[in-house]
Amino acid sequence: MTPRELMGTAAVPGGQELRLYRRGGDFMIVLDRNELMSSRMSGSEKALALMTLERLGKRAGLHMLIGGYGMGFTLRAALAEMDAKAQITLAELVPEIIEWARGPMVDLAAGCLDDPRVRLVMDDVAHVIAAGHGSYDAILLDVDNGPDGLTADANDRLYTNAGLSSAMRALKPGGILAIWSAGSDAAFTRRLQNAGFAVEEVAVKARDNGKGPRHVIWFATRRR
Repeated sequence: MTPRELMGTAAVPGGQELRLYRRGGDFMIVLDRNELMSSRMSGSEKALALMTLERLGKRAGLHMLIGGYGMGFTLRAALAEMDAKAQITLAELVPEIIEWARGPMVDLAAGCLDDPRVRLVMDDVAHVIAAGHGSYDAILLDVDNGPDGLTADANDRLYTNAGLSSAMRALKPGGILAIWSAGSDAAFTRRLQNAGFAVEEVAVKARDNGKGPRHVIWFATRRR
């Protein structure tokens, strides 16, 4: 078996450490013993963008906020479907994630960070959401394994009643808050509903071929 090669480390808020590994042509980002993402499993990250855009319908000049670059699967999927007038604000908290995208994983990134439709903001996505009153047609969050702040305890506030209210204010009427998760969470579904969203919970497979682990995406729509 080809051994894993450590390519880099990154400190995250709360004192934890992300590690980037390469095994052959594959990359993995790991937190403790949790594999947060892998270049071998991108289906649900792409679905986060594609299924959101399907629900928004054909609109020119959409403005989307993506929280967390990861390995760029969500960003690239969105760019491939959005028109030339579209805007994507990408919020990333960890500088090394972007350094890895421009370094060891530059081929995987395929130039998406340099697309003129993309505005990179190096900040906590919670701050970007709070500043965006009625700004976004969609907010896509993939900053944890689910609504429990695994990567950083500070991320918990995204999923609280206050955090969901902030997201509601940042969306345009009819806008969608889409949240990726490694698994279902009935209590979070109720929290979204209690916040006033129309909620759809969808199971998606991790791999493009429809195989692999089952992940979940919540699509929470701000009522018009």
